Amino acid sequence: QVQLVESGGGLVQAGGSLRLSCLVSGSSVRANAFGWYRQGPGKQRELVARISVSGSLSYLDSVKGRFTISRDNLKNAIYLEMNNLKPEDTAVYSCYVERGVGYWGQGTQVTVSS
Repeated sequence: QVQLVESGGGLVQAGGSLRLSCLVSGSSVRANAFGWYRQGPGKQRELVARISVSGSLSYLDSVKGRFTISRDNLKNAIYLEMNNLKPEDTAVYSCYVERGVGYWGQGTQVTVSS
């Protein structure tokens, strides 16, 4: 059974940084593509960053240069480093694995104050 557990969210002032973690069990981070999604208040869920099996990275235009997705094969985890955070980054951030029907974590709240 695939399980994704996110952590690292919180309240931060604009300009600050956070690092989100997604601990994965039941699936290897090397064998599947993973993505970080977010859903802000009153907004649709959007793909923020994605890492492919080959390690190719892609980002939402509004976070390019500020966010970095990475994986740790030994820890079997996916990370999202977020710098220069803005109030519009406020959302619930969720980890997703592109395997079978797809699996989601429970999400972690990120709140950026102005």
